[in-house]
Amino acid sequence: MRILGRLIRIVLGIFVVAAVLFFTLAPGIVEKSRNGVFPHDPYPVSDAAAALHDSLVIGDWHADPLLWNRDLTKRGNRGHVDIPRLIEGNVAVQVFTAVTKSPKGQNVNANGADAGDNITLLAIGQLWPIRTWNSLFERAMYQADRLHHFSEKSIGDLRVIRTRDDLNALLALRATGDKVVGGILGIEGAHPLEGDIANLDRLVANGYRLIALQHFFDNQLGGSLHGFRKPGLTAFGREVVQAVVDKGLVLDLAHSSPAVVRDVLAMTDIPLVISHTGVHGTCQTPRNLPDAMMRDIAATGGVIAIGYWRTVNCDDTIQGIARSIIAAINLVGVDHVSLGSDFDGAVSVPLDTSELSAITHELLAQGLSETAIRKVMGENMIRVLRARLN
Repeated sequence: MRILGRLIRIVLGIFVVAAVLFFTLAPGIVEKSRNGVFPHDPYPVSDAAAALHDSLVIGDWHADPLLWNRDLTKRGNRGHVDIPRLIEGNVAVQVFTAVTKSPKGQNVNANGADAGDNITLLAIGQLWPIRTWNSLFERAMYQADRLHHFSEKSIGDLRVIRTRDDLNALLALRATGDKVVGGILGIEGAHPLEGDIANLDRLVANGYRLIALQHFFDNQLGGSLHGFRKPGLTAFGREVVQAVVDKGLVLDLAHSSPAVVRDVLAMTDIPLVISHTGVHGTCQTPRNLPDAMMRDIAATGGVIAIGYWRTVNCDDTIQGIARSIIAAINLVGVDHVSLGSDFDGAVSVPLDTSELSAITHELLAQGLSETAIRKVMGENMIRVLRARLN
């Protein structure tokens, strides 16, 4: 019996050690494998580009660092975004997007809403609160709570933007030389509403200001660009769109099906956003909407935000990103192009947010004017936010 008891204690000890190693090491290993930065020497940044970059108001419509268990008040050694690196990159406004569901086998062609969910495993593995393990709404609320915690812990370096006055106050501080960063909460797909419009008010109360309708699967609001059926807006989807309009929120059409985009265009009169995308005419993948639809979205006064990874650009170099930005300008006009990195969104990219001056350098090298660079790097984003936030 003593031998058996000793064996049981040994087995339990091994189990405990394995569990500790899994919950402490595995999430970081997973993130490092999903959110890579290609090895590179320091990118060239001319004196002219560095001076211009330091004078810019820079905004990024889409990044997902709240999904990962990192302290965003500290400079990380993995992933793409944290507060110190945002400050190093001279970023004024960053949208922090909450991912709440990701289907197993995720791809840009067709995904089922009933496929197994990767975020459930991630939530358990990262020891998120139990309430998040089976509720998409609670996952969105938890990620918002994380951003508020980081804002408080940063002692003024990160301020959560809820209103137009918040935005203007942030920009006024930066105009005096303060490197404070503004964070805006967004949801990637409105499935966290769980079919209940009242949950939109709860998300808004917790700070959410950008609402994307779909992610990688058709949901209760309508079709995804990557769903099986790709239908237009449902009755619930129309109710949510109208509420977004009425509440002074930003409506994001990233990942929405063409049918949903057409329905939204027909029922709204606000600047619309695609928070992270590429240009189909220069990168013909199912991830990018048709060029004509991009023009229609820009015609609302909105913006097309260019991402940094291969699936949207067909070229994941700094030069490729710059070429996509210029292609977007040629397609929809310089007043309607922004940045939408998809940093920390399970993508590998050529840089992290601390290295954004390399993009400024390359845009100058490819012949874009300083005025155009100022608009693309942030002024267009600020214009849309001021138009939509109350």
